[in-house]
Amino acid sequence: MLYKKFKADYIFTGSEMLPGNYVLITDEKGMVNAVVQTKDAGDGIQAFTGIITPGLINCHCHLELSHLKGAIPNGTGLVNFLLQVLQLRGAKQADIFDAMRKAEQEMYSGGIVAVGDISNKADSLYIKQKSQLAWYNFIEVLGFTDAKAEEAIKPYQEVLKNFTQLQTSNLKFQTSLVPHAPYTIGSKTFSLINDLSENKTISIHNQECAAEDELYKTKSGDLFKLYDFLKIDAAFFQPSGKSSLQTYLPLLDKAKNILFIHNTCTTQEDIDFSNKQSADSKQQIFWCLCANANLYIEEKMPPVDLFRKNNCPIVLGTDSYSSNWTLSILDEMRRIQNESLFTISTEEILKWATINGAQALQINDTLGSFEKGKQPGVVLIDGLVNQNISAYSTAKRVL
Repeated sequence: MLYKKFKADYIFTGSEMLPGNYVLITDEKGMVNAVVQTKDAGDGIQAFTGIITPGLINCHCHLELSHLKGAIPNGTGLVNFLLQVLQLRGAKQADIFDAMRKAEQEMYSGGIVAVGDISNKADSLYIKQKSQLAWYNFIEVLGFTDAKAEEAIKPYQEVLKNFTQLQTSNLKFQTSLVPHAPYTIGSKTFSLINDLSENKTISIHNQECAAEDELYKTKSGDLFKLYDFLKIDAAFFQPSGKSSLQTYLPLLDKAKNILFIHNTCTTQEDIDFSNKQSADSKQQIFWCLCANANLYIEEKMPPVDLFRKNNCPIVLGTDSYSSNWTLSILDEMRRIQNESLFTISTEEILKWATINGAQALQINDTLGSFEKGKQPGVVLIDGLVNQNISAYSTAKRVL
């Protein structure tokens, strides 16, 4: 068997950062054979400057919205942003397809190997059929009221069926039905989704703005602008007097993994509540940070230090081109390191971007770390300054 051998200033294995006297050995297709010291690796070693890491995992993206790149100004706030997405979503199918194709290639070239992607329709199916990336397709349901919930969910189940037909035994293509956000899903629709979620990963946009908790606590706030635009009678909504997370999470107790997306306004009480349900329901909860999107829309960062203090499993996402300047996980890592004034090490943040993401999407049997028998991709991150990601850093596929 022919082997490929890689060394760099550092090798990040998915769990630890190794110094430059180690070598990654794979077969020609990138399946990991071993990580050994240089003295035991033999000849034929390719040497690089920077960090060799497993391929990056993008846990939250909206490929379908790629045609909205630059269409919505930043700093609008979430409600105004959502209103503009609804108004701008219609476009020529050829333009939508071309934008998705370019976005998929950008992610591939930037070292991403797997994507948790929100799909409201089947528009992205052809792109994903041809893609070299792994996809966890979250078929996103909007079902504001409980009136005729079974009928309202049927179109999304048809989309789910289209995607499910392409699932393969190697876990390169998985699919689940998921709620969009607490304020767009009625309690009966939550229950319908919950019943279909056993052994699945589901995602939900969580506490992205203060108005979400305001709605649940006092039935007031900016989200009523969304209901008015959609001509939805908000009489269906009954406030709980608690945060949104503490209200809806008990309705999602059957999924294997839950991905909370954004979490800009999450509190210690919310984390404590989710930890209890996680233990009671034997679920794994992951907190997905989309830092650039949060800054683009709300001009606010999620409470990263709060999640770190509580040892929360963190993963990373890019959101969409409607709410971000790039679809680069490297740019998300760079932003978080910069905002933390480099108090978060590259080793820690790479764990979020690799093995944690693979575990969240249930693809850690094949991706996320340099363990024997896995084929996680080989990516080089260069341009480091004091081992931190700099303005000059790039992420490039090596294999």
